Amino acid sequence: MTRATLSEVLTPALREGYAVVGFVCLGWEDTRAYLRAAEAEGRPVILQVGPGARAHMPLSVWAEMLKVLADEASVPVVSHLDHGMTVADCEEAIALGFTSVMFDGSGLPLAENIATTKHVAALAHAKGISCEGEIGYVGYASGAKSEGTDPEEAARFAAETGVDAMAVSIGNVHLQEGQNASIDQTRLDAIEALTRTPLVIHGGSGIPSAERRRLALHSNICKFNIGTELRQVFGRALRAKLDAEPLLFDRIDILSAVEAPLEQAARRVLRELG
Repeated sequence: MTRATLSEVLTPALREGYAVVGFVCLGWEDTRAYLRAAEAEGRPVILQVGPGARAHMPLSVWAEMLKVLADEASVPVVSHLDHGMTVADCEEAIALGFTSVMFDGSGLPLAENIATTKHVAALAHAKGISCEGEIGYVGYASGAKSEGTDPEEAARFAAETGVDAMAVSIGNVHLQEGQNASIDQTRLDAIEALTRTPLVIHGGSGIPSAERRRLALHSNICKFNIGTELRQVFGRALRAKLDAEPLLFDRIDILSAVEAPLEQAARRVLRELG
């Protein structure tokens, strides 16, 4: 069995100076490709299920699929609930056997975010699993604007909630289609001066590859969420298959064509992060 908690893969990453990838999973083909990439590189991996994936497929199905994949894997596998928006979301994932949950209280007032995240972290820890929280607000490329993480608030959040990992807003943005995010190094330095909690970057696809590598090796950022750039690989591979064989109609034949390109792209990201 190679199921692992978030804390189990991030603690050595923080100590030894590298980062672990949180792959944003949407279905069987991409999830399997990400796990194969991690096995090929000999790296731990976080397979995470966000709101879009949960709307597409029931969380109970995700839980069983991730258990099967993890139990057959040769590397540590974290099954992670990404952006649990309510306590009930996190309770369901905990009951279904996820090894990590994220409560996203970033849209709440600070005191409410701390209190609710603390509650979820206690629920998770009672079951021997991990909890991620978010302080500040990571915006969206075509939507809500970011609110940078206040270092003093981050220190308080980490200390009072007891989270195993803390997502921060330092110039990163969700759903960026190009690598043009600019990291606020001054803000990051100030956060790191006040807390040693492993840090998480949401919207990792928007950060230039060289910058991701630098941050992985030389900061307390231990987890990068990667989704958009790999969805782009999926789309290109799918279009290429259908363009090459316009009469093809079998779902398995069509979707199998995306796995090798996704695995190769995921391997590049894994190698990049140390």
